[in-house]
Amino acid sequence: MSRLTDLIAQARNKDAQLGVDLEREFRVLSSRLPFGLNFERHRPEAVELPQRPVRKGDKVRVLPERGSTARGDLRLWQVTSVAKIGQKKVADLEPLDGPDRQSCKVPLEDLIVVAEFRDTIYPGLVSTGRVARGGVDKPCHTVINGENYHVLKALTWTHRGKVDAIYIDPPYNTGAKDWKYNNDYVEGDDLYRHSKWLAMMERRLLVAKELLNPADSVLIVSIDEKEYLRLGLLLEQIFPEAAIEMVTSVISAKGVARFGQFSRVEEFIYFVRIGDSVVQLGEHNMLDDSRSASAQIGRAVDWLGLRRREPTARRGARPNQFYPIFVSSDSGHIHSIGKAITDEVDRAEVVAPKGTFAVWPLRPNGDEGLWGITPETATRYLQDGFIRARNVKPELGRVAIHYLPSGTVDAIKDGRIEITGRDADNAVQAVYRDRKGVIPKRVWNVPAHNAENGGSLVLSKLIPGRRFPFPKSLFAVEDALRFFVALKPAAVVLDFFSGSGTAAHAVMRLNRQDGGRRQCICVTNNEVAADEQRALREKGLRPGDPEWEQWGICDYITKPRVAAAITGKTPEGQPISGDYKFTDEFPMAEGFEESAEFFTLTYETPVSVSHHAAFTRIAPLLWLRAGSRGQRIDRLPAAGWAVVDSYGLLVDVDNAAPFYEAVATASDLRVVYIVTDDERRFQAITRHLPARMEPVRLYESYLTNFGFANGE
Repeated sequence: MSRLTDLIAQARNKDAQLGVDLEREFRVLSSRLPFGLNFERHRPEAVELPQRPVRKGDKVRVLPERGSTARGDLRLWQVTSVAKIGQKKVADLEPLDGPDRQSCKVPLEDLIVVAEFRDTIYPGLVSTGRVARGGVDKPCHTVINGENYHVLKALTWTHRGKVDAIYIDPPYNTGAKDWKYNNDYVEGDDLYRHSKWLAMMERRLLVAKELLNPADSVLIVSIDEKEYLRLGLLLEQIFPEAAIEMVTSVISAKGVARFGQFSRVEEFIYFVRIGDSVVQLGEHNMLDDSRSASAQIGRAVDWLGLRRREPTARRGARPNQFYPIFVSSDSGHIHSIGKAITDEVDRAEVVAPKGTFAVWPLRPNGDEGLWGITPETATRYLQDGFIRARNVKPELGRVAIHYLPSGTVDAIKDGRIEITGRDADNAVQAVYRDRKGVIPKRVWNVPAHNAENGGSLVLSKLIPGRRFPFPKSLFAVEDALRFFVALKPAAVVLDFFSGSGTAAHAVMRLNRQDGGRRQCICVTNNEVAADEQRALREKGLRPGDPEWEQWGICDYITKPRVAAAITGKTPEGQPISGDYKFTDEFPMAEGFEESAEFFTLTYETPVSVSHHAAFTRIAPLLWLRAGSRGQRIDRLPAAGWAVVDSYGLLVDVDNAAPFYEAVATASDLRVVYIVTDDERRFQAITRHLPARMEPVRLYESYLTNFGFANGE
């Protein structure tokens, strides 16, 4: 049921006639489908928080009995009070959805907290581990275990408008148990399967849009045939101002045989370019081996035919580009450039200088065409040696006129192409000095993008014995990002459907290739695979139990994979076998000079935040907002202030003088956090800060951000 039909049902319970009238009008409106994508915006999603303590006022669900594999009770209750009865804590519950239910008492251990997406959340982070090889000056990659919608909301405070690239590989909605909606797997026979998927994606993409840099950024979404058409329309609706292209990527040349159908070999990748974002030149054209950027070095430049080839290039279409080029009858060299003639002038009336003959832009059938440049440009090119005549056969009326295109001329002038000599007619001999990038095509057929070799095989080396379904090829993700962050050595990359952590691994490889300082934020949950859940339940385990959580995707796959990539060692401490075989070849056991920290999302109360009770969990957000670099202030400073590598914190505004001195000498400081309820004192303090620093008022900025971020 959609949210609107839920509301109509509630109205009917209170006023039958009102419900009937609303439903009639709803049917009329729903039949008027405008052009574009239409789908049910289902009731807000809800996420279970197994490790969150139950508090008075919480929304909860009742867990099935230990050892039961039955489907859980999805009804929502509200905790009205908590009391100790005997040796157990028991909660009084009131029903939230359904007037026919009675209040009841349930032991706290049998309850699980639920957060709906329309609820206001106040997020925090708890560190669960760290791998450090990158030094204090290099930004730290982060892996966040949490519901990705809520983590995206948290990032609106730390990274609004700061993200350079988002890469996501969302659930493909195959009809198998590949994703959940409101804690239920969406099956293939669900009539609302597609609209549930679209509602899920729309909520996240709308928040993601707030995070992308509006001046220059890209959203990259990998998808397959199940939802690529709907996804394309959804992207058009959410990003109407963006340039959107879809690439077809071959992920398995041997294909997936399907009787009566074409064998599937491909997936699709949407690139949503925002602002000034452009596709940068690459090493290869991504389709075949016909062009390689590195192979261009030392290669002679290409001369192009001067006559325009398109069917519309006929005399009269461009009046200034029909003119004679006079060629010497003796040497075959270009003597001079004639003037353009109007349509009224017969070209036969033009008299060539003595000892020359006129060459016109004639098409193979004899029709009059156009030259590719004006006579003024041709005259300059003749002086500089950028135009020439070859294969001169005046008796047959045939001469090939060649020229260098403007891009090549510009490269000669700025030194990227070197003139090594000149022909007898002064035409330049030139070679490429630097790598000349290749424009990538929209069909990718790259062996390294094979999902098995670049995905499953790589993962099996990093974390042997641990299974993860359909990991993306590391090198496919690396290529997709390279086209947009190759010239951004400090880019911020976000993946909020992180899975095994391929995006973070790809960013590390990009950094190694050019010494970059890019950082990746990975978001995943700790969902246990469907096949394993039944076995765990039969053992009497439930979500929240340590023995259950250890098998979750974040703890079992993502964190170990990222750690292994950095250290070069498997989770068992053994050197990783094998080499990276793409772009640059080196042993996987070398690892990377990078750092990563792992966090779990927490849910705070505004009272605990404003009274410093949640500071240790807010502290990582302060560090993230300042760039995830260097030390972090994890405790309230005894001196009333503290300054670390990238930010400063002033808690006691009456002790601001020494804080000013410390801030003034910290050249790399980006952000200053000032804790005060007094706006005037905040403004007075900011006047003493260097202009390069961003002042942030705590906790007003934090609380306001999430207070306004609770809409559905």
